[in-house]
Amino acid sequence: MRVVLLVAAGAAWESAALALLAERRDVVVLKRCVDVDDLLASAASGQADTAVVALEAPGFDLAAVDHLRRHGVRPVGVAPGGPHLDPARVRASRIGVRAVVADDDLGSLAGAVTADEPEPSVVAATAHRSDGPDGADGSDRSDADVPAYDEPRPRGRVVAVWGPAGAPGRTTLATALAAVLGQRHRTTLVDADPCGASVAQVLGVLDEVSGLLAAARLAGAGMLEERFSSVQRALDGRLTVVTGLPRPDRWSEVRPGTLELLVDLAAAAGHVVLDTGSSLEGAEGDHAGRAGRHQLTLASLEVADEIVLVGTPDPVGLSRLARAAVELGELHPHTPMRVVVNRMRASIGWSERDVTQMVTGFADPAGLHFLPEDQGAVDRALVTGRSLVDTGPDAPLVAAIRALADDLVGGVAVPTRRGRLRRRTAGTTRPR
Repeated sequence: MRVVLLVAAGAAWESAALALLAERRDVVVLKRCVDVDDLLASAASGQADTAVVALEAPGFDLAAVDHLRRHGVRPVGVAPGGPHLDPARVRASRIGVRAVVADDDLGSLAGAVTADEPEPSVVAATAHRSDGPDGADGSDRSDADVPAYDEPRPRGRVVAVWGPAGAPGRTTLATALAAVLGQRHRTTLVDADPCGASVAQVLGVLDEVSGLLAAARLAGAGMLEERFSSVQRALDGRLTVVTGLPRPDRWSEVRPGTLELLVDLAAAAGHVVLDTGSSLEGAEGDHAGRAGRHQLTLASLEVADEIVLVGTPDPVGLSRLARAAVELGELHPHTPMRVVVNRMRASIGWSERDVTQMVTGFADPAGLHFLPEDQGAVDRALVTGRSLVDTGPDAPLVAAIRALADDLVGGVAVPTRRGRLRRRTAGTTRPR
């Protein structure tokens, strides 16, 4: 016997579906739910084992499907038939609905309700682009905002910029590194800082809609792949930005798995730079099953091909850097770690050789880089809302970041004064 909950969301097929299910002796329709919220509350009672749901019902997303399955309720989707059926099946698979019936083939609904759960289908990895102009939340974003690329591209590298508490320069480095990479390669900068997202402000991106929250909503609805361009903002020909959380308290709206999918899609188009938070506290989750506050940072480090650990050369900064390197090595022993000592200056009283000896005393990084103190260049970039590469292309700080980029992804193009491109060879201080 199957005990069924039904949500049609006002669809015309509801009466016909009820009549067909009523003919079956092995099916009992327990309740016609008003909406998805009513469905989820009814599923929690533990009296039903199957839910027949209109796929287009508002709120029927990955989180809703997970809720149903946690309470032992198997979802069966009803989707528009004809040419709309295949896209509906793809979306259903992305949100975890394995059984889908077309509304013009309701004769198969009872069979789908009484059948055993089918195996998960394999969804093609090819992203389907949306022709519509609207973003995830009705904003006026469009695919025209993001440059199109016709030539095939190899998968890019994913670089997470991380550092301990104390503002060592994570965002400054992440934005500048992405801008350097974006001069030649397709690059996506993602603000994944759950506590102090600031990439939009640093780069002067006036965006009322958080790209990360829009991505979370689209991922929950199984539509992020085809509408991926709508969550980005184009800064120039090759660099796009996914802006971060507008407020720290909205971290819980980003469901686990969202960042991983976002990065996977971005890396298929080019390189990815992740600006992260400072805390590595565990994501134990709360009583509602949500991930912890710092899940975005932890996920960023998990998906990274290489981690850039940034710290400062003063006594407090080096102490924090030492603890951070040890903690990072324990969490991700197989991910290459590159240490960047930011704001290096003569007034600190230590040479690069001295700092190198200190760093190699507690870490064995893939490379050690020094970024010179240049507060003037940083200030000019901040007050103009532009990247360091734009405001100070010839600054020693930018030159040092170019060398770091070279070591991370290979030679990075450098525009010469005559507008031609030359290739800079990597210059890295290796631990001795």
